[in-house]
Amino acid sequence: MSKPIVALVGRPNVGKSTLFNRLTGERTAIVNDVPGTTRDRLMSEAEWTGHPFYVVDTGGIDPSTGSKTPLSIDSADFIEDIKSQAMIAINDADSILFVVDAITGVTNADKEVAEILRRAQKAIGGEYYPPIVLVVNKADSKATQDAALQFYELGMGEPYAISSLHGTGTGDMLDALVATFPQTLEKDDDDSVKIALVGKPNVGKSSLLNKLVGEERMIVSSIPGTTRDAIDSHIEYNGIQVTLIDTAGIRRRGKIEVGVEKYSVLRSMRAIERADVSLLLIDATTGITSQDAHIAGYILDEKKSCVVIVNKWDAVEKDNYTMQTYTEKIRQDLNFMSYVPILFISALKGQRLEQVMPLALLVQEERLARLTTSTLNRIIQHAQDLHTSSKSGRVFKMYYGTQVRSDPPTFLIYCNEPKLAHFTFTRFLENQIREEYPFSGTPIQIVYKGR
Repeated sequence: MSKPIVALVGRPNVGKSTLFNRLTGERTAIVNDVPGTTRDRLMSEAEWTGHPFYVVDTGGIDPSTGSKTPLSIDSADFIEDIKSQAMIAINDADSILFVVDAITGVTNADKEVAEILRRAQKAIGGEYYPPIVLVVNKADSKATQDAALQFYELGMGEPYAISSLHGTGTGDMLDALVATFPQTLEKDDDDSVKIALVGKPNVGKSSLLNKLVGEERMIVSSIPGTTRDAIDSHIEYNGIQVTLIDTAGIRRRGKIEVGVEKYSVLRSMRAIERADVSLLLIDATTGITSQDAHIAGYILDEKKSCVVIVNKWDAVEKDNYTMQTYTEKIRQDLNFMSYVPILFISALKGQRLEQVMPLALLVQEERLARLTTSTLNRIIQHAQDLHTSSKSGRVFKMYYGTQVRSDPPTFLIYCNEPKLAHFTFTRFLENQIREEYPFSGTPIQIVYKGR
């Protein structure tokens, strides 16, 4: 089951971005005293008492009346955009943290946001979904903590007084939040190989899926962002059950425009999360871009296997060296995924389409592969002989190792001191492992443990 998505929702300048940074342990969101600073949704992973979840920061909802603190001039034009983003986050969220300000007290804007949230909730099985936890932020003093009681007026249940700046009260709030998550994880009885088609808008994901499925399953359009949701197609390939997941195009924050079809990043991220293999489509006519590398980073963060598919190859003027030049450029720009195979296709013309499924399934096989302990220890000894790593005058020594899991392949190495293992040596050891067995398209993890 996918990690729950928690949306931070509220009027501008109540401290949502500060709370986002507190929950995720990062300073990803821009924090500014000027209302309306956060215009785009940010998403990062958080965890509480063993429950991982995604946190989504949204721009403040600015209802038609009420907020005592006006938006900054440069954000005034983004009121509808911010509200749209927040509404999409609400629709995609599994739980909502409704953030208000203990210092200003209950405002008309808070009441209107509460009404927006009530309208967004759906009655499912006698309960309202998504569940909402009321968070009274900026409760840094005894007086503001006592003032939090006035927020019962919003009809959103118990208000949790916190200070996202100092962290006080966040434990009780997170306990309440985790309690809204499903208590038992649903087991996925579908044992098919799950392959997600991901990439920027208009790179040909739907066209490729139509060719692979053999029917016009998806709407194919030259307008970027036509595909709104992640949609599954089930096929059988050479006796193997496969689920193909077509996703909406992922855009850079700041390049997303108003409209439901442009706000499907969360759904695309969930598709990557539940896939075994991601097919990262790149437009051959534009070449690899920073956004392509950005999406590849998402795939790597989720430790998923990957195949780079360069589509629209028929539209490129070529000579004997064009493919080699393209390959070298992709290898350079995706140097953190040097193990990923690259395939040049044309979904429109059908060029090399017969290689897509075999390559994706090969990568899945590699993902499940295991090295014997004797083979791994031979590699470790060889790597130790070739590359003696030292730090602060101390020599890093590996004793033995074993592959503790596959999907993805994970190796546990027993050593004298894990802190002495420099990241360059870890990269060197990974290359030595891949020389023995390539694990094509699949990331591998190396974990050190002191003996």
